[in-house]
Amino acid sequence: MSVIKANITAMSAYAPPLEGRNPNAYTLLDFNERTIPVSEPIKQALVDYINQDRLQMYPSYSDIVDRLAFYTGVSSDQLMITNGSDQGIDLVFRAVSAPGGEAIIPAPSFAMYTQCAGVEDLTIISAQYTREGGYPIEEVLSAINPKTVLIVVSNPNNPCGTLTAKADIVRLAQAAPHAAILVDECYFEYCQKTVVDCVGELENVFVTRTFSKTWGLPSLRFGYLVSSQANIRALCNIRGPYDINQLAVVAVNAALDHPEYTQRYVNEVMQHAKPMLERWLDQHSMHYWASAANYIWVFPEQPEQLDRYLSQEGVLVRAKALGDSLGLRITVGTVEQVKQLINVWERWLDM
Repeated sequence: MSVIKANITAMSAYAPPLEGRNPNAYTLLDFNERTIPVSEPIKQALVDYINQDRLQMYPSYSDIVDRLAFYTGVSSDQLMITNGSDQGIDLVFRAVSAPGGEAIIPAPSFAMYTQCAGVEDLTIISAQYTREGGYPIEEVLSAINPKTVLIVVSNPNNPCGTLTAKADIVRLAQAAPHAAILVDECYFEYCQKTVVDCVGELENVFVTRTFSKTWGLPSLRFGYLVSSQANIRALCNIRGPYDINQLAVVAVNAALDHPEYTQRYVNEVMQHAKPMLERWLDQHSMHYWASAANYIWVFPEQPEQLDRYLSQEGVLVRAKALGDSLGLRITVGTVEQVKQLINVWERWLDM
């Protein structure tokens, strides 16, 4: 007889297909990562820290919270750093869950939400995103009841890239003052839409962000969470004092010292590469979802065969299903990388 809780043994692990992703062998357009290396100042800062022979010491975070608060536009006591945004998501679920509670998680979306809800033994209430309607705001509002402990807004949503209007997020927060409104803004730098300015007046709003996507540091695991002062104090009671890697803090400080590297990359992706790919998809009458982030969810004919062909030709994308339909979520990288993708795809169409 297992000593582990039954709801946990009944779950499946979240196991993304990470093996075999060799950046020297493939153009990696499958995990919504930054598709080019981080800047030299970040690399040098890491090397310098290691050469200071401080790895044997516990982390010391200095003014990183103050720097991020200034970048985000909130006060320092409204922000906490986390081990990736995944930890921020997990902390909110752990803090607000109660026996018999329900979490409203519109689908399809990031698997981490359902994973956290399963660990806390919450009943998941789902509503469906649609290409035409976007976030299912009316269905979510209708599903709110006294058992609701948390409502997820992935903004923009993964895998479809759908953006939820700020006014709708405010409606949710006001309609469910007894529940946490978890707004995942991990693609903020691409879309520049946020509700962090609401956390002072809407105390049930929690915003998570990351340095994994735009800033290119997923291997170092650094994120942050923004909410009311009281919420941040409470969540710090759950997070450990050393949960954030010191090397992550070193890298983030260097990134904040030189934001121009990230700004140039975001501009190339959103102003040049993504419109190029969208024009090509439109020219070929490809069905895809409008996206506010650095990825596009496309539904071509014979998606499995196309996925295999792209892989054989050195381009990795990510298969994502919508009901019985299989789509390919394609990360938008640089202009040259998009040209490579289009060239391979055109060869496939000509076969």
